[in-house]
Amino acid sequence: MEKDIFDKLMELPILRIFNPFYKKYKELLLYLFFGGLSFIVSIATYALFNVGMNINELIANVLSWIITVMFAFLTNRVWVFQSTTNGVAEFVKQMLVFYSGRVITLVVEEVILLVFITWLGFNSMLIKVIAQVIVILLNYVISKLVVFRKKE
Repeated sequence: MEKDIFDKLMELPILRIFNPFYKKYKELLLYLFFGGLSFIVSIATYALFNVGMNINELIANVLSWIITVMFAFLTNRVWVFQSTTNGVAEFVKQMLVFYSGRVITLVVEEVILLVFITWLGFNSMLIKVIAQVIVILLNYVISKLVVFRKKE
């Protein structure tokens, strides 16, 4: 398999000592990296919509989700799980399964926001951050076991 940009980075002299660890845990490390970037995209867009534009937390979360899931699908597909598809139909199926899994965690996140922000009045950004941690863990499990499952 061709080396990606992360494989090439790990061959730099200063990073080479971490290469065995990287090779062993590459998928998890890349998921944490891109999960972290997705976390930032999610929090930043939520803050823009909810705090900056004063949009209701549940609507702001859905708008943030749309942007974040597009970013996550592309990064997970290309770098984390290195998933290939044969043709447009298989790609669309993979994308639909990915989005379906994300809809499940969107519902979980919306319930958390509804209960802790709307009903109980907790700080919007604090609850969004906590909800994102839960969602990232659930998304990894769904992506690993369902969406980008290695073909036998």
